[in-house]
Amino acid sequence: MTTTVAEALSQARELGVDRLDAQLLLADLLSQNRAWLISHDDAPLAAEQAATLAQQLAQRAAGVPLAYLVGNKEFHGLRLRVTADTLVPRPDTEVLVDWALELLATLPGSPRVVDLGTGSGAIALAIKHRHPPAEVEAVELSAAALAVAESNAQRLGLAVCFHLGSWWQPLADQRFQLIVSNPPYIAAGDPHLPALRHEPLSALTPGAGDTTGLSALLEIIDGAPDHLHPGGWLLLEHGFDQADAVAAALQARGFADVTLKRDLGGQPRVTGGQIPKFHTSLCSKDWVSGVV
Repeated sequence: MTTTVAEALSQARELGVDRLDAQLLLADLLSQNRAWLISHDDAPLAAEQAATLAQQLAQRAAGVPLAYLVGNKEFHGLRLRVTADTLVPRPDTEVLVDWALELLATLPGSPRVVDLGTGSGAIALAIKHRHPPAEVEAVELSAAALAVAESNAQRLGLAVCFHLGSWWQPLADQRFQLIVSNPPYIAAGDPHLPALRHEPLSALTPGAGDTTGLSALLEIIDGAPDHLHPGGWLLLEHGFDQADAVAAALQARGFADVTLKRDLGGQPRVTGGQIPKFHTSLCSKDWVSGVV
């Protein structure tokens, strides 16, 4: 029996799949747009198409992100390939990119930028796309995720230098004008984690023993002064309830002008700080911890 577009959308409704999600899956499968679906709701699906859609609808009903099913996600004007090895880029992370671009606009020449924990490459690639003079690098611990980021960079024609490793380890003594990161920050045991079970756990939470979700953030903050030029900035995405702890850690590590940016929903989302331009002993942990 032939399945039509209208019948496929009805099946999606019965499974509890959001209508927009169902339309996007169907449009992707048929290489059409949503307007075409509306005006061609009597169009038949081939048997193979109907079988594929039925499988995708079942997966979506089980909570598999739409981006994994269609294989891509738009972020800051770029269409990025995503897989189950990478976190799905969120619109709220664009706040981090926007702030980075504001800072880069004030810097001459080719400022050096590094994105720690790049995943699909979303942040690094968006920055390079919007500010081509920047020399952008990115670090990722997962080889599978790094391969996705590299494929995105190649497809988009964006020159980003990628490193495999954990946080500062691949960067040796390199220094940058800007460091950005959206590290894992969900606390172990957080009730939201089960809903995110299809995304890589290592990109969501720093580890089973971290009941605050702060360990990756604190590790990045601790090492940042050794990798920033005087006047350089560190920008960090974090949970809505972690802003005070992140700000305190930045201040304790010697950062000035510590500032908070809110996401699209008005929640505290990105905190950043600047290494003072006048200080020359950036590697002094005594100074940056306030011990003078």
